[in-house]
Amino acid sequence: MTFPDIVPELKARLPELRGRLLANQSLASVSWFQTGGPAQAFFMPEDENDLAYVLRNLPAEIPLTVIGASSNLIIRDGGVPGVTIRLGRGFNAIAVEDGQRVRAGTAALDAHVAREALKAAIAGLEFYSGIPGTIGGALRMNGGAYGAETKDVLIEARGVDRAGNLRTFANADMGFSYRHCAVPEDVIFTGALLQGRAGDPAAIAAEMERIKQARKATQPPNKTCGSTFKNPPGQRAWKLVDEAGCRGLRVGGAQVSDLHCNFLINLGNATAADIETLGETVRARVKEKSGIELEWEIKRIGIFS
Repeated sequence: MTFPDIVPELKARLPELRGRLLANQSLASVSWFQTGGPAQAFFMPEDENDLAYVLRNLPAEIPLTVIGASSNLIIRDGGVPGVTIRLGRGFNAIAVEDGQRVRAGTAALDAHVAREALKAAIAGLEFYSGIPGTIGGALRMNGGAYGAETKDVLIEARGVDRAGNLRTFANADMGFSYRHCAVPEDVIFTGALLQGRAGDPAAIAAEMERIKQARKATQPPNKTCGSTFKNPPGQRAWKLVDEAGCRGLRVGGAQVSDLHCNFLINLGNATAADIETLGETVRARVKEKSGIELEWEIKRIGIFS
C-alpha cells in the first residue's frame, strides 16, 4: 500500500530542512526481517541541529516514529503513518576521550563501538560486539549481552525532545531497568558517553572472539532479529518456549528457530503478519503451558495491512 504524499506540505513548512525527506519509502529493505510496508514520510536528518529544527516545527498532530538499525523491530505490512526518522551519517561518529571513555553517536553500530574501544585498548565495552544494533537502541532498551548492560557503562546520553530542545541525561536520569529506560519516548537520543577502563588489547580481542563464537553457536543466521521475548524474573524465555512445544513452529513463512527458540526467523517469504502472529501464538502456548505471560522484547510499529 501507499500513503497520501505529505512530503510537499512538510517541505513547505520546513524551508530550512537540510536532511533527506522522502515519500512512501520502503522500510522492508532496512528491516532485519526484510518485511514491512513503507514510511509515509521518511526523514534522515543531516545533524543534531537539523533534527531539532524539524521536531520544533513539525505539526503536533503528525505521528512520529524513530527507527535505528531495525535489528529489534517488526515493521507491520501496512507501513508507518506520519514521519519516520532514521539517524544516519551525521550521528555515527565514534571518538575516544580521556583515554578510557568513548563518545558515540546513536547511529553508530554497537559492534563498531566495541572495535574502536579495542583499538584504543579500552576494556569493558566488549559486550557491545554481541549486540546487533545501534547505540541509540542500546540506550532506549538498556541493551546488554554476556553479563553486561548499557547501564553499567553509560556516563551520560544526549537527545532532542519533541519540542526540539537539546537535553542531556546522566546515568541516574535514565531510569534503567531490564531492557528498558524511563526517558520519555518522544526523546530521540543523539549521542552517548561510555566509560571503559584500561585493558590489554589481546585480552579484549579474546573476549570479543569468545562472544562471536558464542553467538555463532547459539543464534540462527537466517533473516531474524534479536531475542523475541524478555526473560521473565527467574526464568529463561527460550526454555519456556521450548517446554511449550514451540521449537520449529511455523506460521506462513515464519518459524521459531530450531537452534535458539527465543528467535523468530523469516524462511524467505514471510510477511510481518506471519512473524507477529507466530510470536502471539508462542505467547499463548507458553501462557497455557506455564501460566507465564511472555513480554515482547522486539518492538512492533506501524499498521496492519
